[in-house]
Amino acid sequence: MADGTQEEAREPRRHGRPPGTDDATVEALGLLSEALETTQRARGSLYDFHQLTGGADRTVGEAVRRLREAGHGEQADLVAREVQGADVLPGMWTFQIVEAYDDGYHRRFTEVERQVRAALGGGRAHIAESEMKQRRETT
Repeated sequence: MADGTQEEAREPRRHGRPPGTDDATVEALGLLSEALETTQRARGSLYDFHQLTGGADRTVGEAVRRLREAGHGEQADLVAREVQGADVLPGMWTFQIVEAYDDGYHRRFTEVERQVRAALGGGRAHIAESEMKQRRETT
């Protein structure tokens, strides 16, 4: 809310619409930003996937140990051979999937979004959201 802080004084410069930028451009930049934010959430889900799968693999290791202790060596060998430490995708553990996403698609998307924002929005982020904030605070 409006309280006269320095943050508010910087708001127009940091988020304000550059002179000459039309509504359609602001809307397009907002959609591109929203899409990038969605990839951030997807990235978080990949980290969840990575950690959950790693936790499951540790539990599989414990199950293998307990199967052996219970005298079920054949089943323990099967689980150890087919599941424990197995690739989740051909040639990949989950950390490699996360790295491939981070180093490929996500990095490329982040850079392209930054380039488009620099070219069309003066490098300013969240122009549409800033304008929404201003409209809602004044109504």
